[in-house]
Parts: sequence; structure tokens; C-alpha cells
Amino acid sequence: QVQLVESGGGSVQAGGSLRLSCKASGYTASGFCMGWFREVPGKERERIAIAYSGGGRNYYADSVKGRFTLSLDNAENTLYLQMKRLKPEDTAMYYCAVEYGSGDRCPEYEYYYWGQGTQVTVAS
Repeated sequence: QVQLVESGGGSVQAGGSLRLSCKASGYTASGFCMGWFREVPGKERERIAIAYSGGGRNYYADSVKGRFTLSLDNAENTLYLQMKRLKPEDTAMYYCAVEYGSGDRCPEYEYYYWGQGTQVTVAS
């Protein structure tokens, strides 16, 4: 059974930084897509950053491009999201997700495994 455990969320002032971690366990594969999404009550889930384990260019939403950086530690099956210059509009529940069956064609939102989420709150 695949498990994703997120950590690193919290409260921070605008302009601050946080680093989220997502550790996957229970399954190993040579190629998979892994990424971060966020949700705010009343709004649709937003795909913010996606990486493919085999390398290549990461995907970033325009809303976070230049401020957030994704990194994947394949040896540790851990995905990191470094968030800098945080804004109040970054406040959301952040979810990690992984998909093993898509090869390097990472889906937009069709991920089978999801974590429980970690809350990020940015005060103005």
C-alpha cells in the first residue's frame, strides 16, 4: 500500500519561506510522476508543481513560477517543495500526489495516490 506523508507546513509572514516534504513508501518504481497541489475552500484544486522521476523539466504553475522550487530525491523517495517569497494568496492546504502508471507523460490531476495534506498559512 502506497503511503505519502507530507510535512513542513506551518504559519509564516508574507515574504517568508517554507519547505514542504513528501515521503513515499510502500511501492518502488523506476518511473513515476510526483507533485504538489493545493486547495482553498470554495476553489478548485490547483496543480502547482510536478516532477518526473526520470528527469526533465519540472512543471510549475504560473502562480508559483520563480518562487517555488521542486526537487526529487529518488534514493529517499522524497519530494521537496521549497517555497520562497510567500504571499497571503499561497495560503492553502497542500497535497502531495504520485502516479506510477503514466511514464513521463505526467497527468494534470489524475493521480492515484494522495497524501493527507499539510496546511500553509501566510499572514500579511
